[in-house]
Amino acid sequence: MNSKDNQFTGQIIHAAAEQVKLPDGRSMLMDVVHHPGGAAVVAIDDRQRVCLLRQYRGVMDEWLWELPAGKIDNQEPPLETARRELQEEAGVIAGSWKELGLSLSSPGVFSEKVWLYLARDLQNTAQQPEEYEMFERHWLAFDEALAWAKSGRINDAKTVIGLFRAMGYSVK
Repeated sequence: MNSKDNQFTGQIIHAAAEQVKLPDGRSMLMDVVHHPGGAAVVAIDDRQRVCLLRQYRGVMDEWLWELPAGKIDNQEPPLETARRELQEEAGVIAGSWKELGLSLSSPGVFSEKVWLYLARDLQNTAQQPEEYEMFERHWLAFDEALAWAKSGRINDAKTVIGLFRAMGYSVK
């Protein structure tokens, strides 16, 4: 990790105080955290169950319910990230994909964009989690997962947004 005056470079992010030009021509100094972006997958099987991970997040020091997701590696296309993460975390591959748009984590400071996808026509394959990931894989009825998102039991933004956007596509 490097730290230099108003900059920080870590394993995933780069942060700095940067001059940002506004639409009216003025500029201002802003804290900006650059992130490579990521992809998250609403994977729904033929029994109308969605894959959710109960994942430990050290930054929050708690277990959170999340969709299979991960960061873009080596500037790969977001759909390729989604395919990779679905296999690594859910242990399935999908025969059909639908883009569900973007989720912006905190656009006042983070450049991170998370592309959301709906995956259907699932086939089991080997699960290949990364070395430091700690999660449990669960398949919940889509309606139950949506109720969890509505009630606040699921509070991860990409997961809530993904579930609600997939709502119209959840039934074949």
